[in-house]
Amino acid sequence: MDRISGPAPDAWEELVTSALLGTARRTPPGVAPGPEAPVALLDAAAVETVRRRAGLRPARAAQRPQPTPEDTRPPLPAAAARRLAMLLADRPGTGGGGRRGTAPDLMELLPQWLATANARGYAAPPQLLPALLDAARGRTDLRPAALAFAGSRATWLARLNPDWRFALRATPGGGTALPSPQDTAGVRRLWEEGLFAERVALLSAIRAREPAAARELLATTWATERAEDRLMFLDSLRTGLGADDEPFLEQALADRSRNVRATAAELLSALPGSALAARMAVRAGACVAVDHTQDRPTIVVEAPHECDSGMERDGVVAKAPSGRGERSWWFGQLVESAPLGVWPGRLGGRTPEEIVALPVADDWRNELHTAWCRAAVRQRDAGWARALLGTPAAPEAGGPGAVSLAERARLLSTLGSAERAEWVAAFIATHGLSEAFQLLGVCGVPWAAPLGRAVVDALNIARDAGSYPWSFSGVMGLAERCLDPAEAGRLEGLMAVPDEGENASPGAGGYWAEAFQRLVTTLRLRATMAEELGVV
Repeated sequence: MDRISGPAPDAWEELVTSALLGTARRTPPGVAPGPEAPVALLDAAAVETVRRRAGLRPARAAQRPQPTPEDTRPPLPAAAARRLAMLLADRPGTGGGGRRGTAPDLMELLPQWLATANARGYAAPPQLLPALLDAARGRTDLRPAALAFAGSRATWLARLNPDWRFALRATPGGGTALPSPQDTAGVRRLWEEGLFAERVALLSAIRAREPAAARELLATTWATERAEDRLMFLDSLRTGLGADDEPFLEQALADRSRNVRATAAELLSALPGSALAARMAVRAGACVAVDHTQDRPTIVVEAPHECDSGMERDGVVAKAPSGRGERSWWFGQLVESAPLGVWPGRLGGRTPEEIVALPVADDWRNELHTAWCRAAVRQRDAGWARALLGTPAAPEAGGPGAVSLAERARLLSTLGSAERAEWVAAFIATHGLSEAFQLLGVCGVPWAAPLGRAVVDALNIARDAGSYPWSFSGVMGLAERCLDPAEAGRLEGLMAVPDEGENASPGAGGYWAEAFQRLVTTLRLRATMAEELGVV
């Protein structure tokens, strides 16, 4: 009996290659060239397909997935569920740069909706979880709130769909519950055997509850950790940072990794009573003095001439960035790491406001004040922040100390919400909106009444002046999300198309009318959303 010859090992690949190149250029083995070649190729492919399927060995049946975890949170009200479906169905328009019209941008309202729903403790409707995860996949800023709202079912779904794998990475242990603090054996086992993300989540969770326990857990394996892991673990100590952490951080100053040393030094400098802060105070104090020989007391600066090993050990980076002088680079690092409380005694008993008002010789003013700004933010010193911000109505928009909008925004973050809003409102009243966008970004939501009125008044002034409305589109977008919905009534008079003056931009009136109509519509929608979620 003749042996039946089997197919060549690469028969399927030959057929695919012929199909891609075309039978006019390449015919598979056993097929004659000519007009019948394509049909013969398809016949051969059909036979090979059956042969390949027939040769498959039966696989073991996959295990059925476990049922989805139960969500014990109260269900979302029906009206709020319908609203969520509408928000998730909205997609950014495909037009580039055209008018937005008067319709609200629903996707931009989703973060606020999620924050409110999470604050009320509602469970996500199961049928909307796929759309919610798709939205979070496309916008990383949505992920924390979206995953908190989705709950444990998000990780259950993520195991079934690779597109939602981010939910596994963002959830401690990929959805596995962390051991309780009382389960010391479980904590130790996860810390010693868990994946990196699980260990970071475990350390962060313990640090939030028991800072000392987290630090002691980290110390047990610190010497054997990789440098990049040590850096991430050390960063978790920012939560609950206190004087008890100083011995551990002092040891980290001798770490093999420069980044670990720098982070340890930064954390120690945020503790004004630490030994490192005292050492930096001595170094910085030696560089700054008051000269009384001039017409008025003047701050003089003598920057360090070298970066010695002690400075490097305490986190001073010796190599200056490109285009930056070494001495000014070293000087700035010393001042920002020194406790702000040493300067009144060093500079004649003056208050922070009096110190900031002193002239600084030889163009060292910006360098010195910028370093003080960083110190005020790092040490959360509201008194120095106020001094460096200056009065918002000062003729110089930059204030006496801050040299950039970014610095001012960071200084404002050290103040309470009400004071922050009041300062920005006064700044807008004096300088308008062109400089205020970054400052508005650090204000609490919804904006306090004085700040909301200042923004609306400034927009109205720009509208009456015939300015280009698209120049204020960023502020208008912030107003849609941050203005108190109760302000909608005050804005109705601004929805009409204004008369265009001689110097007005062509068509500006129509754009402004649309923008204010959209603002009012969005504010009313936000009020309705809050009511649907049970917010009185």
